[in-house]
Amino acid sequence: MIRWAAFSCVLVPVVLVGYGTSLAGAAGTALGLAAVTGACRVLLRRSERGAARLRARERAPHHVRQGGGGVGDRRGSRHAGANTPVD
Repeated sequence: MIRWAAFSCVLVPVVLVGYGTSLAGAAGTALGLAAVTGACRVLLRRSERGAARLRARERAPHHVRQGGGGVGDRRGSRHAGANTPVD
């Protein structure tokens, strides 16, 4: 994809000069296209790195809670269990 963008940064000014645009205008267009191409490349790399980090985080095993979790620890449980008094 970046190769096509670099190609267009060269091709567009050549076509503009061919149709009678000044060299300064074509050069400005080439610089503008190069700036947009560079910004898109940076954003694409950041997006790829973020996606790779997210995938790595999803594959990593979840951390075991510290401090218990043994038998009888029912905090947050929906059902209180057999030791609940019946009304």
